[in-house]
Amino acid sequence: MGDVYPRSGPAPSEVPDILHFSSVDIDQARSALNRFYYPVAVGIPEGADGFGLGMEVIQLGPLTVGQLSYASPMILTVAEIDAYHVSMPTTGRMQTRHAGHVVLADPSTAAVFGPGNPVYTVHDGNSAELAIKIERDALEQELAGMLGRPVEGPIDLPPAMDVSTGPSHSWSRLVRLLRDELEHPESLIYQPLIAEQLRSSVLSGLLMSLPHRYHEELTGPATAGPPRAIRRVADAIHDEPERPFTVADLAAIAGMSVRSLQEGFRRHLGCAPMAYLQQERLMRAHETLRRSDPLRVTVAAVAHRWGFAHLGRFASAYRSRFGVPPSETLRSAG
Repeated sequence: MGDVYPRSGPAPSEVPDILHFSSVDIDQARSALNRFYYPVAVGIPEGADGFGLGMEVIQLGPLTVGQLSYASPMILTVAEIDAYHVSMPTTGRMQTRHAGHVVLADPSTAAVFGPGNPVYTVHDGNSAELAIKIERDALEQELAGMLGRPVEGPIDLPPAMDVSTGPSHSWSRLVRLLRDELEHPESLIYQPLIAEQLRSSVLSGLLMSLPHRYHEELTGPATAGPPRAIRRVADAIHDEPERPFTVADLAAIAGMSVRSLQEGFRRHLGCAPMAYLQQERLMRAHETLRRSDPLRVTVAAVAHRWGFAHLGRFASAYRSRFGVPPSETLRSAG
């Protein structure tokens, strides 16, 4: 078995940290930004009137996603950023300066920052952005897990990102989904199994969306992993299907890259590793429904327990596997 590269993220008992904040006081705004992002200097451009900052933020371990709303023009300065960061305007524009690059970001172009340099941003009044912070170790460990070997950081991400098309547009929709869940107290983001999967999807999706020196290795041809390593992963899935496995977690168990794991599963088991995990979870959900009291247990609770974030898709996959809807299995148990 190869080296296992640890992955940062919420512990099973950890819940997301949520902030809803609005203030016209610069010191309060600075304190909120420091808490979730970085030590930052907050200023107002010459000639601008008033001040107002709104924040809606969710923090999933090393991933922070927030919508920042600027009621008035604002200048933010960070002496040295210590993470990977994407600023994605949703309304209005912002100008950024980082590592010798000047980027004019708008709803079609995001600005991307890496660790080790200062960041200077100027925001329009009546503008808003999605601010995505990923701790350095977390993104580099995610990449190591995907490759199946150590990496030397920092990862050389480009200074700008076109989010209007292609994989980057898909990634931006995933981030928006996370932000939208802030408005729902009963959201599945409060389920650790789902939160971990979403966090990993944002990190791996960013690595797949942008060019960097490891990108070709991530997307190029891969050799299939050997049967013994694939069986080790299958056994881990059978033993603990309730664990919040990501494909990179499974690749670490096998001691190989994500692509080698995927090729190995297709060759030896006829499906992708996450599809194999889903089938195991469907079987466990089926067994749980058959043994449960329909007066005490709901289909949604069973689906969430076994890692299904979307109830409609769970019901469809369940019916395809077992020929009946999950509600019928639960009713027959009573």
